[in-house]
Amino acid sequence: MVTGWPAQPVIYEINTAVWLDALARAAGREITLADVPDAEWDEITPAGVDAVWLMGVWERSPAGRALASADEGLQESFRAALPDLRREDIIGSPYSVRRYVADPAFGGHSGLAAARAALSARGVRLVLDYVPNHVAPDHSWVTRRPDLFVRGDPDDAAADPAGWLAVGGQVLAHGRDPSFPPWSDVVQLNAFSPALRVVTAETLGSIATQCDG
Repeated sequence: MVTGWPAQPVIYEINTAVWLDALARAAGREITLADVPDAEWDEITPAGVDAVWLMGVWERSPAGRALASADEGLQESFRAALPDLRREDIIGSPYSVRRYVADPAFGGHSGLAAARAALSARGVRLVLDYVPNHVAPDHSWVTRRPDLFVRGDPDDAAADPAGWLAVGGQVLAHGRDPSFPPWSDVVQLNAFSPALRVVTAETLGSIATQCDG
């Protein structure tokens, strides 16, 4: 049974897509979070582990995947890591989030609930991601709430094509880290927008009902 968090928790991070693919290959059948064998849950929850972070469970973006597939720089890096790269190997970034709903490929909402129950039965908490600074270009906010984004105009896109994306009838900044080039598969949220704080609280509230941290 899960009780309060320890002062210095030990968190075991799992790349959800990679883990489920490895389990499926070993079993010779599709495996989602809904039907992970008990032995596999036992494997990742040894004594001393307080929580499992299932990284990247949220619905991935078809638009983000298409942008990544068209980015030659990314393709070169993919091929460097995987010389026999196939189109189906490109499943999209776990941080190009279309919706904060468990991806159907991983078992959807019921699969995620089953994973949380399996961990709870072992006295282990479930941790999930939240990305505060960007979303996928086909996230519903792009068309419904353009006020939430860093916006530009056609002149910005012409001057810096790698930094801006024309989408949903507007020009939005790509997400980025100041030390790296922009990420082509996401668009940047405006942290100074009061409206963003409201929807962020709503989103975090929804995520909180599905996990322990």
